[in-house]
Amino acid sequence: MSEKPSGIQPSGRERHFKPEELIVSKTDLKGHITYANEVFLRLSDYSEGEVLGKPHALIRHPDMPRSVFKLMWDRISSGHEIFAYVVNMASNGDHYWVYAHVTPSFDANHKVIGYHSNRRVPDPKVLSETIIPLYAELRKIEESLPNRKDGMKAASEALSQKLSDMGMSYDEFIQSL
Repeated sequence: MSEKPSGIQPSGRERHFKPEELIVSKTDLKGHITYANEVFLRLSDYSEGEVLGKPHALIRHPDMPRSVFKLMWDRISSGHEIFAYVVNMASNGDHYWVYAHVTPSFDANHKVIGYHSNRRVPDPKVLSETIIPLYAELRKIEESLPNRKDGMKAASEALSQKLSDMGMSYDEFIQSL
């Protein structure tokens, strides 16, 4: 596994939250956290003071494909919502999976001013049978090229091809799971 920029290494231990709980966070246009609810703070094992103003990537797990984050950012920065499965990492290296709904926040003139994300407990069967193998495949492609940008582009193209082969858009694929 690759090292996280902060130097935190994955522990291999998984954290869980209750199905009735929601993880909520808000960010500014650059992805810096402006709000994090108690569930976010508890699972990530950070205090509010440690996350406010910090990049949301603070909780990025190294096994999360960069190509999926690029897809997310492309969608939300253009004013569209997205649903995605995401693996995050707590401050001690533990990981936790979420089913995220990320939406842009708009001002009165319909200008994007930030982002809002609600995360729910994902279906373990969907993770084990579809998402974890897919993300491993995308990460392998990303890491197969010496240039990170080229690797991310190749993985994005592979995901697009896979969706095309299934005759589905990304949204249709995610909603079918």
